[in-house]
Amino acid sequence: MLIGEYTHTLDSKKRSSLPSRFRKELGKKLVATHGLDHCLFLYPQKEWDKISSKIADLGMAHADTRGFNRFILAGAVELEVDSAGRILLPEFLCKFAGLKDKVVFAGVHNRVEVWDKLRWQKYKQQIEDQAEEMSEKLGQAGML
Repeated sequence: MLIGEYTHTLDSKKRSSLPSRFRKELGKKLVATHGLDHCLFLYPQKEWDKISSKIADLGMAHADTRGFNRFILAGAVELEVDSAGRILLPEFLCKFAGLKDKVVFAGVHNRVEVWDKLRWQKYKQQIEDQAEEMSEKLGQAGML
């Protein structure tokens, strides 16, 4: 399971070292794509195969599903981890997520999210401020 958060540097070539705790589970080849809330999603290849199949199975009949298919699948790229444990993030994904010099790798169960450090701090504060309200809603829905 991928959990925890780690801050790393993004160099001028858009390379960043993967946190060592994530490297084994992510493997040498992984997939990066647009994430929600303006972050990137990184998936191990096996997990990506499952996710992409589910997304593709949504079909093409509705504009929302077509749009989501395009957002996730057309924006996906395969990445290889180099011998130094780094990945090279494509410019278009860095631009989408607003990645600058400091990035946060956040483990979220089956994926790693990559956030611009300042955007992550702001988002995390919002979530922390809403945690009790969210847990109450989840409890009412029988999720907690």
